[in-house]
Amino acid sequence: MSLQGKVALVTGAGNGIGEAIAVALAEAGATVACADINPATAKTTADKAAAFQVPSMAIEADCGDVASINAMVEQCVARFGQLDIIINNAGVTWSAYIMDLTEADWDRMHRINAKGVFFCLQAAARQMIAQGHGGRIINIASIAGRGFKDTSNAAYAATKGAVIALTKTAAQQLGRHDINVNSICPGVTFTSIADELIATRAAEQGVTVAEMRAKFEKPIPIGRANEPADIAAMAVFLAGPGARNISAQCYNIDGGLVPS
Repeated sequence: MSLQGKVALVTGAGNGIGEAIAVALAEAGATVACADINPATAKTTADKAAAFQVPSMAIEADCGDVASINAMVEQCVARFGQLDIIINNAGVTWSAYIMDLTEADWDRMHRINAKGVFFCLQAAARQMIAQGHGGRIINIASIAGRGFKDTSNAAYAATKGAVIALTKTAAQQLGRHDINVNSICPGVTFTSIADELIATRAAEQGVTVAEMRAKFEKPIPIGRANEPADIAAMAVFLAGPGARNISAQCYNIDGGLVPS
């Protein structure tokens, strides 16, 4: 499982799942570039990664802007000389009923969650092809993209369905360059974004936050929601040598909530 000698770039690394993945990659020995639209949180995560005695850096990046995406990859390569792994994790969502979603809502979510993932993938793949020794692209999708009924909103689900489709197509087209492309579909995961969603749903239904958290966990066959570390563990595996022949796959990490 050692990732020594590998350089990884994690988007949305400032908190939640992205932070957990960046730190787990560092613990496995990878050099880590932590990108986030918030430079302060990116720096905090980079410092946590550096505690494992590996090189790290923070990058301010807007993953809905192609120029910013390209600059992010360029900064990583300028500092570390290569790019072997990218985790496309940056994303946005909020709780909304399908009939309340606006064009602006749709555009904001697709700008980051779909367009951003594609152009991050493309920029990373361009660098990996130039290097000539393959690479790993790991996209963070969601069980929302598989039709999970309690998704935060329909536009978000559409973006994650797009990520799943992109993963499969990109894997087939980039395989000739020894680039593996996979995605992870988290289920209910207790992060700051999930906490906001739970609080909103609790207020809407007139129950406590604790009751709503329990309601979210009740349908999960294994009986518990994810912690960010659960997603990070799969990301480290997919980035490592044990996954060298795994590509075009989309793995649910959801305690059995949505059979894939």
